[in-house]
Amino acid sequence: MSYPGHLLLHPIAATLQNGKCRVDHDRKASPPGLDWYRAGHVDGDTPHTRHCGEASGRAQRGRGKMSGTSARPPSALRNFLASEAAGGIILMICAGAAMVVANSPLAEPYVHLLHMPVGPELTPRLGPMTVHLWINDGLMAIFFLLVGLEIKRELTDGRLATSKQRRLPVIAAAAGMVVPAAIYIALAGKDAALVHGWAIPAATDIAFAIGVLALLGQRAPTSLKLFLVAVAIVDDMGAVAIIALFYSSGLDVGALAVAALIFGGMIALNRIGVRHLAPYVVCAILLWYAVLLSGVHATIAGVLTAFTIPVIATPGTPDAAQSPLHRLEHALDGPVGFVIVPLFGFANAGVSLHGIGLADMLAPLPLGIASGLFLGKQIGIFAAVWLSVKCGFAAKPRGATWLQIYAVSILCGIGFTMSLFIGGLAFTLPNLVETAKLGTLMGSVAAAIVGCAVLRFVPLHPDHQAEQARQEEEINRDGDTA
Repeated sequence: MSYPGHLLLHPIAATLQNGKCRVDHDRKASPPGLDWYRAGHVDGDTPHTRHCGEASGRAQRGRGKMSGTSARPPSALRNFLASEAAGGIILMICAGAAMVVANSPLAEPYVHLLHMPVGPELTPRLGPMTVHLWINDGLMAIFFLLVGLEIKRELTDGRLATSKQRRLPVIAAAAGMVVPAAIYIALAGKDAALVHGWAIPAATDIAFAIGVLALLGQRAPTSLKLFLVAVAIVDDMGAVAIIALFYSSGLDVGALAVAALIFGGMIALNRIGVRHLAPYVVCAILLWYAVLLSGVHATIAGVLTAFTIPVIATPGTPDAAQSPLHRLEHALDGPVGFVIVPLFGFANAGVSLHGIGLADMLAPLPLGIASGLFLGKQIGIFAAVWLSVKCGFAAKPRGATWLQIYAVSILCGIGFTMSLFIGGLAFTLPNLVETAKLGTLMGSVAAAIVGCAVLRFVPLHPDHQAEQARQEEEINRDGDTA
């Protein structure tokens, strides 16, 4: 965990050498056309002439933290980026392991294990609970709880707390969902049996994408890492809404009513000032079971629970240690990032390639998904960012070039976790589910490789080091916003 965290969260390290700052104090004013990168700076930003002093101070704080003599302000943002980076790398390993196992002599035991009954039949709709069902309907509810907590934090205390901050990620995420869906429908929508999969390429896997960025270290500007996180979080909002609206069937009105009563009780707990997490956890379990019985996918219970958890907003300062939402989010980061998501990847990414040829890969379903992820995401997101900036509606990410923004737009095509999840909801026939997995893997791998290659070799912004130092200081000052 320390390795990717270092890559992501210490961009200033490259500016220091033997205690000396490499930023030129005598740097001339930026040439015409480069002033755009200053857009969006918060009040109190320090001028370039203070970078050295700030960098030295950060270096001292970093050395103090490593020795246990100084404590950096707690930061949900910092921990989130670090955990997502490391978790993304572990997810890659688990997904690769699943592919190896699925195409080895262990394939049969692998499938048998996933579909082995474990526990009672909770609802006739699902039948006996299997290992696969416990992962997808049980553990993934905890994943969606964390997603909901991240969404709520960002809306109340983070990078989406103001309309100005929301503009670019919301527009980019919306375009990054609509265009992939349109491409999928154009390629696969003629077959009525495949139309239901239109939402599969609309998702972005934040863990996988951040993990790829971690491998690039200094080549990925901090502003683009934060932009990617914001886009993925807005994307998650859309995915949750899609799951609730379009992938629920056979609704049980009675169970829905019970779920509504439990949810209302959790809201009441929040309103009367209950700050202990235990009552919310008990209610969350009951809510999960009621939602499971209702016909709405059980993972929605995780998001609903998150919206009821109290939060103490601290805009402009690090996270409040006594905030229930922040405490729960910090507690879940590790288990979700290092256990639940990798386990989901291992259970769902195992696609047998036996007998699959080029014709199978270019069939409407996998081609529609892969094209939506790889082409649709980059077209939609980059076009939305470019138009928003050119029209003056939103500010360009600071310290990033257009080629770097384009590279990150490609990386948003890594759908993986959410795409695999929606694929399992969209189709009931096993062959279609497996084919959807193939399309998801094709598109996600292509987006990861191409996006990583572009970001690796494109030129850095002329003021890359200085801007990295500025943004690191902002994160140190306020762990929630940048």
